Amino acid sequence: MKLMWFHLMPYTELPEDFREAHPSVWVDIHSSLFDPKRAHRMYNDFMDELEYAADCGYDAICVNEHHSNGYGLMPSPNLIASALARRTSQVPICVMGNSLALYNPPTRVAEEFAMLDVISGGRLIAGFPVGTPMDTCFAYGQNPSMLRERYLEAHDLVIKAWTERDTFAFNGRFNQQRYVNIWPRPVQQPHPPIWIPGGGSVETWQWCAEMDYVYCYLSYYGYKAGKATMDGFWAEMDRLGKDRNPYRAGFAQVVAVAESRQQAIDLYTEPAEYFFNRCLHVDPRFASPAGYSTEATQRAGLESMVKKAANAQTLITGDKTNRGMTMADFVDRGYVVIGSPDEVVEQLNALADDLNVGHLMLLMQFGSMGKELTQYNTKLFAEKVMPRMRPRFAEWEDRWWPKPMAEDERATIPAFRQAAE
Repeated sequence: MKLMWFHLMPYTELPEDFREAHPSVWVDIHSSLFDPKRAHRMYNDFMDELEYAADCGYDAICVNEHHSNGYGLMPSPNLIASALARRTSQVPICVMGNSLALYNPPTRVAEEFAMLDVISGGRLIAGFPVGTPMDTCFAYGQNPSMLRERYLEAHDLVIKAWTERDTFAFNGRFNQQRYVNIWPRPVQQPHPPIWIPGGGSVETWQWCAEMDYVYCYLSYYGYKAGKATMDGFWAEMDRLGKDRNPYRAGFAQVVAVAESRQQAIDLYTEPAEYFFNRCLHVDPRFASPAGYSTEATQRAGLESMVKKAANAQTLITGDKTNRGMTMADFVDRGYVVIGSPDEVVEQLNALADDLNVGHLMLLMQFGSMGKELTQYNTKLFAEKVMPRMRPRFAEWEDRWWPKPMAEDERATIPAFRQAAE
């Protein structure tokens, strides 16, 4: 099993009355809540945490793209990844990912991902999300009914830009370029491994199977709630004649480990309640615009994580007071894998058994969690949990993992040095 450290980079200082005083953490969150000087500290702490995870031996470090929100401060994950490519030397870097439909032209993605792959010596995992409706349709003004068509055309252009050796013209519905000829080219050939984040779309499952891409279910609500979606994914793989290689899939899970279950609850209650009640406070009017979900997905009764987040308060607790959920709610429903190392191992083994996922993306910083507690969580997991989970799925080959340059071919990365006095 690959154990990957995933950072959302949430704004950690939203006010206590955020749910009551503000309609949404996304799209129209008021700019007065953002303090650039405080965010300067946050960004640098977040970068320290990612580098720390690499030093602790996690299989990969992961970043992603979101816009106009306090949930995740990464409108450009490629900027973060470029710094990580320079400050780390071994760990794969998973950019989960670039929302292809938002780039004009999409060759920008081909170029920047190629740069990242070259700078890192072939350590890039390239994520291609469609993007949440808040990011794509509201923050960036895309027509939801055309979003997937635009996305698929952009994908085709990026793949051809990576693999076609001669300069070519591209004449699509949304993109017309007389000369496509990207420099640089990626180290990994024919291109870096491609992973597709999704929320449960039938078409996404089918497309991942057709293209032989990894499907990543980025759930907010834990492995118990994620089982129905992953069961649907594997049933579709069976129908299409694909094997059940667990490395075809990835899953995101909030994890909180301490020396005992009670200590974990004491340490992580505040950041968990901040994450679920403030970072996921999405106005329902932004969650599911007409045309965003496909007919097949609606007929299958599948609902996106974003829509679930927008409706979570009423649907899950039956409470319309907007008070938010508590740590007891999260633990009871399995949103958070929490406890001592033994208890976390037990829960993650259940996750592996139930979901059959070989790539586990661990949210070990969440909500308002500070750097010291994040590093405690990260290190304890690496020392007491990771060695016991790694042997899972050893009988399967992970064909979707980066293939970096040989170490003796790579540039030597100098140690970080303070400015001369």
